[in-house]
Amino acid sequence: MTTADRWARTVREQLGLGRFLPLGTPADGAWIAERAAREVLLTAVAGLPGVRLDRLRLALADPEAAPEPAVPAPPSALPPGPLRMTADLAATAADPLPVTADRVRATLAQAASLRLGLTVGEVDLRVTALLDTDPEPERRAAPPERQPEAGAGQDSDEERAGRAVLAVAGVTRLTGALGRSVHVSAPEQGAVLPRRHVRVECAVGAEHRTVEVARRVRAAVADALADRPSVAVLVTAVD
Repeated sequence: MTTADRWARTVREQLGLGRFLPLGTPADGAWIAERAAREVLLTAVAGLPGVRLDRLRLALADPEAAPEPAVPAPPSALPPGPLRMTADLAATAADPLPVTADRVRATLAQAASLRLGLTVGEVDLRVTALLDTDPEPERRAAPPERQPEAGAGQDSDEERAGRAVLAVAGVTRLTGALGRSVHVSAPEQGAVLPRRHVRVECAVGAEHRTVEVARRVRAAVADALADRPSVAVLVTAVD
């Protein structure tokens, strides 16, 4: 593990972001923080009567078979590949537990695919408790207000990229979980086709499919800079 990977893992642990999960295909160059994905998935299950999920986690189903991403990934991000979802399930006895579990699995898989763009190969539920009554719905905190970027008003590449991100339909704000919302790195030495790489961090609206917003962000940032760098997108929140 490199120093950058260790630093990124420390940041993720401190902020509770969890793993950085691959969105879409290897060509999409996009990731989402596990915490953001988990909130969307738990919200979907909250619409089902008589169930509660705990300890929802996502990881690669087969790490050894995961391909390389098309662009440099955020530090310590998971490579592209089908995910395995695990969770503890508590449910009432209103329906047989296998029926309830199948309904929860289907809801999770559908939300992961249609709302986020995650590829989920397995959903493993462990029944841990029987509930006497329907659980109380959790109240979701309001998203933080958009904060102005440092150095606003300058016409740097970072500023141009940031403006391009904010102009994309579905983006609600820039974020900076790994320090900056826009990170521009120089071309790698010895690369066959050397070009700069840009990593952007943002939040997207819950009414948009996350991976499609990320695709638009990548295209917008590449178009905004004259040398058309490679672009990676890290979604850290779904508002």
